[in-house]
Amino acid sequence: MKNQLRDEINDAVKTIRQHTDSRPSVGIILGSGLGALVDDIHTVTKIPYTSIPHFPESTVEFHDGELILGTLIDHEIVAMHGRFHVYEGYSLQQVSFPVRVMKAIGVNTLIVSNACGGINKQFKPGDIMIIQDHINLMGGSPLIGMNDDSLGPRFPDMSEPYSQRLNRLAERVANTHGITVHKGVYAAVTGPNLETAAEYRFLRTIGADVVGMSTVPETIVAVHSGIEVLGLSVITDACVPETLKPINVAEIIRIANRAEPALTTIIKGVLTELNCPEKDGAEDGNN
Repeated sequence: MKNQLRDEINDAVKTIRQHTDSRPSVGIILGSGLGALVDDIHTVTKIPYTSIPHFPESTVEFHDGELILGTLIDHEIVAMHGRFHVYEGYSLQQVSFPVRVMKAIGVNTLIVSNACGGINKQFKPGDIMIIQDHINLMGGSPLIGMNDDSLGPRFPDMSEPYSQRLNRLAERVANTHGITVHKGVYAAVTGPNLETAAEYRFLRTIGADVVGMSTVPETIVAVHSGIEVLGLSVITDACVPETLKPINVAEIIRIANRAEPALTTIIKGVLTELNCPEKDGAEDGNN
């Protein structure tokens, strides 16, 4: 089985190499309503997911379903314009498979974004949260099964799934541009139904600040693969049990679109900062 996964990764990489020789060091996963960043990418090629072996097909509205390779802020990047979810009927291994492929073509930094519900009463729709940690409530792990040691260790450490270094860069960029950001914990559930008031109370009790239906499987595989991760969440609705109201999907997408310029500014700013690594060390007294 472990050779099967490696063979599937190689199949996908072979197809990508038929389109481009790009060797991206940065991967970006764009969540619901957060796809406008692709307009800033100097695109080398776009590959529909349906053309890549073993890639699932994105079935969610607002997810275009294509892999974009190009340059952004002097970095070669690969961006997923649309992602996959467990609620579409895919396994955790399928959902996270593109991260395996990203690693195989050269990615060592992953920026993952999502739209989510805000449980923390201090968070308002349109705010951005830097993910410090997560709680996996998806009922499993994408690493279940035989481990291929060539892809990562059997028992990967998860003491820092989201890079503190990248979090500091993101916070500094946000402060420089006057963007208010929160830091907190992302709880991942399968969906597609939204949570009940009792479930939101439970999530708040166990330490979650926001809740969503993605990100964690990709992060687990990235950590397993040795990829440094920055996670950014856009809060699109208030999930406070005491004042809970029916969800309006159109309003959620509108709020995500409204927050997108700030999110794009942070991502581009982090990429700029990555070109100047000495600034991070100087600020932390490590130079």
